[in-house]
Amino acid sequence: MNRRSKWLWIEPITGSRKRSNFFWACILFLGSLGFFLVGISSYFGENLIPLLSSQQILFVPQGIVMCFYGIAGLFISSYLWCTILFNVGSGYNKFDKKKGIVCLFRWGFPGINRRIFSRFLMKDIQMIKMEIQEGISPRRVLYMEIKGRQDIPLTRTGDNVNLREIEQKAAESARFLRVSIEGF
Repeated sequence: MNRRSKWLWIEPITGSRKRSNFFWACILFLGSLGFFLVGISSYFGENLIPLLSSQQILFVPQGIVMCFYGIAGLFISSYLWCTILFNVGSGYNKFDKKKGIVCLFRWGFPGINRRIFSRFLMKDIQMIKMEIQEGISPRRVLYMEIKGRQDIPLTRTGDNVNLREIEQKAAESARFLRVSIEGF
């Protein structure tokens, strides 16, 4: 939900609490748990999971490898669940014409740098850039070029935004900030 007036524009940014992340975290957890339990079952010689038979699997080397893959998958799954729990990447972009300030806020992982906050002057914004790469995994990202700084992304790099939406967002941003648009 964008909040926009003549002088102020606040644009919320969604973080890692997306359906696809929930889906992949569940699939990864269940799959790696299955691998781990089948590897442990081959060590004990009994089926810990009734649906998965481990009688034909020897503990050395197949059971050890399955345990290793299961443990690795559980670690990756726990990382995904932590990003979902802490909603990493969420925040907002705030453009204030009255004060002439742009504020970008994002949540990170817990710790000293949990709150990521950037503030700069609107007069330092040179242009809005669009990065569009087509292909098997298309990449469409909107950047803001600022004097003396790196280009700052305004959209998430992993979002699947269609071409019309990214162009419309670039046009709205450029119109509100009164800067030009560059595409690459």
